[in-house]
Amino acid sequence: MTRGRLRIYLGAAPGVGKTYAMLAEGQRRRSRGTDVVIGFVEPHGRQLTAAMADGLEVLPRRACDYRDARFTEMDLDAVLARHPQVALVDELAHTNVPGCRNAKRWQDVEELLDAGVDVVSTLNIQHLESLNDVVRQITGVTQQETLPDEVARRAEQVELVDMTPEALRRRMVHGNVYPPDRIEAALTHYFRPGNLTALRELALLWLADRVEEGLQRYRAEHGIATRWETRERILVALSGGPEGETLIRRAARVAERIQGADLLAVHVMPCDGLTSGSHPALAAQRALVESLGGRYYQVVGDDIAKAILQFAQAENATQIVLGASRRRWPALTGEGVGARVTRLSGPIDVHMVTHEAAARPPALRLSGAGRGFGVRRYLAGAALAVLLLPAVTLIGQYGHFALSSLLLGYLLPVIVVALTGGMYVALATAAAGALLANYYFTPPPHSLTIASADDVVALVVFVVIAALVSWATETATWQTRRAARASAEAGALSTLAGAELGGPSLPALLEQVRQLFGLEAVSLLDRQPDGVGHRWHVVASCGDRPPEHPAGADTSVPAGPTVTLAGRGRALGDSDQRVLVACAVQIAACLDRQQLAERTADADQQIAADRARTTMLRITQQELQAPLAQLQDTLDGLGARDPLSAAQRHELAATGQASLARIATCLTDLQHLGQARAGALDIHLRPVELDDVLSAALDDLGPGGHDIVVDTPEDLPDVIADANLLTRAVTSLATNALYRSPRNAPATVTVNVLPASLAINVIDHGPRVPGPDEPGPREPARGTTGPTPDGSLPVRTARALTEAMGGTLRSYDTPGGGLTIGLQLPRAAIRS
Repeated sequence: MTRGRLRIYLGAAPGVGKTYAMLAEGQRRRSRGTDVVIGFVEPHGRQLTAAMADGLEVLPRRACDYRDARFTEMDLDAVLARHPQVALVDELAHTNVPGCRNAKRWQDVEELLDAGVDVVSTLNIQHLESLNDVVRQITGVTQQETLPDEVARRAEQVELVDMTPEALRRRMVHGNVYPPDRIEAALTHYFRPGNLTALRELALLWLADRVEEGLQRYRAEHGIATRWETRERILVALSGGPEGETLIRRAARVAERIQGADLLAVHVMPCDGLTSGSHPALAAQRALVESLGGRYYQVVGDDIAKAILQFAQAENATQIVLGASRRRWPALTGEGVGARVTRLSGPIDVHMVTHEAAARPPALRLSGAGRGFGVRRYLAGAALAVLLLPAVTLIGQYGHFALSSLLLGYLLPVIVVALTGGMYVALATAAAGALLANYYFTPPPHSLTIASADDVVALVVFVVIAALVSWATETATWQTRRAARASAEAGALSTLAGAELGGPSLPALLEQVRQLFGLEAVSLLDRQPDGVGHRWHVVASCGDRPPEHPAGADTSVPAGPTVTLAGRGRALGDSDQRVLVACAVQIAACLDRQQLAERTADADQQIAADRARTTMLRITQQELQAPLAQLQDTLDGLGARDPLSAAQRHELAATGQASLARIATCLTDLQHLGQARAGALDIHLRPVELDDVLSAALDDLGPGGHDIVVDTPEDLPDVIADANLLTRAVTSLATNALYRSPRNAPATVTVNVLPASLAINVIDHGPRVPGPDEPGPREPARGTTGPTPDGSLPVRTARALTEAMGGTLRSYDTPGGGLTIGLQLPRAAIRS
């Protein structure tokens, strides 16, 4: 039976339209004659989403009882029995109620796919297992319902349902996502603009990686080895030398000239773990790469040129930036790294950059220090022996030297070969030298027979000395390799500690571990109880197909009581395991610090939100106290037993209407203030005629607007603002001024034309109270019922609206007593 195909609609957050898009796809397929059923769809009370399901067959759900409550889940058996061509299954990461056949809905979907049923489903980016910790850092919310990344990767199609944060927040404000009682909390917490922008970027990057994986898979399946320039990637190769910063800046300039180009840097470490450059220099160069927006990598390889090209091909690099050779005599020392990379690069462009260190002699160091004697070193030693031994023999033939001098001459190739190729090649060289000396220079000549006992002693001593030199060289090499391993371990821990101090995320630290040990993927796993036993939870991961369980890893080490660091790619030796344990401990400590910081940030945020909520409740209580008291007096008067005259009833009705109007104004101010603080205002800035705004604001005040004196100059220039929000702000300030002003001193509105802005001043003559910029208490004086003028709800609303439009609002003392609120906004250019 052919396995069904999975299609996923991916979204950055709830409310972007994933379910709607899934139902629209179902309608499209039904119109083409495909058998489509709804296995499970949750419209969440959204009318447009529910309407899109009209006409589609809906299979009944299965009722499940759990903890004295009844829930409904998808009836998997009913869908399998119906066996449609396509099943629409919402919320792929959903956790089923205990008692269902499978614990997760994605496992239900797997059964449908195995049965040959195509499935169309939905998923939010925050539910992916590998991104769980990143989402928690961004939003402060730990997602309990997660989906293994491998399930999403196996989908034949993943389509992004994208929406800008501003559009999504407008949908939220209009009630198209959550019910009214959840809107304000959502806007001020999870649906903040920064959160939505970060989640959107995560979704786009994750999908871009899947596209890149698909492209690489297509090239591998079709045997395409040539490079496809789908994106410019500039790779700079670093040796750790003084020219590194010059190369990095040059590569960064090349990348800046190309829209969307990536900057990569790579340093090749020998297989023994020693770097050719200094750790401080590489650390500084790495910091420079990351500050320029690039990514730094370390790879392992004895052949530097091939390692650079293999990395460039793996990363699909299009250009390589290299430094000019520092070799002084390239004709004698052989082809340099730059020349080899240029010769073998194929279609990859190579930039050779000159620098001050070019052609300078390198610092003197032992050629074999820290490097094991591999096959190439043996061959190099043998080649030197083949060249040097005949040379010494020829010199001896024409120089007529004594045997002792000739044996000292043969000792020189032995020492050179020992330093180059190791003990075994040096021993063979010593034996060959002894045979040549015997054949050519001991009587009888051209024979292996030795006539003199002194010559026998000389040759034996020569072989012993040569063996001792070879053994000493081998011992020194072994000790140097041990020191190299210790240096590599210290370097690994130093690199990880430096990255940790830089404050990257856990995936970035794991990427450092992956690069240091040459692994394909690394995961940080946490063992958590699930009610029945324990299950492994992926805290963070990097690489392709990271392990989700220690049993599925090639190597794993404990990082804490419940935390394990697991890697896939190759099994590590004992020394590497020891270093990996130290790295795991550091990563676990970093995890603890991040979790503590998150809890602290959550607590601070909760405290700030509680303080703001308490302040708003107090201000609202103070604002509503007077109109509610007046309304109560009005109701008491209307309910009195004594008959009232028509004038008295009219007066009471007017008082009640004024009280209700003030209550309605307070509620409107609360709504606007909440939207402004949540960043959910729909703002359209454009030139606005101020006269129209003032007239509209006075009309909104009703009869009280006639008591305000307006003093504006003629030919007012336009102001840059949102007409509706500016009208609301002026109305709030005028309401506050009317409330504070005595009857014999009406409030005044004036306008001052400044060089780059307009200032609207709302002046009252109420009692003197400290302004917002003065020290002093902000609470109302004992015995008063209203809030301070600068902290009242109307003024707070006006300030929030003004700042949302890019303006400022300040308060001043009114000469003779009272408060002046100045609202300042930029003026429009004078129209010709």
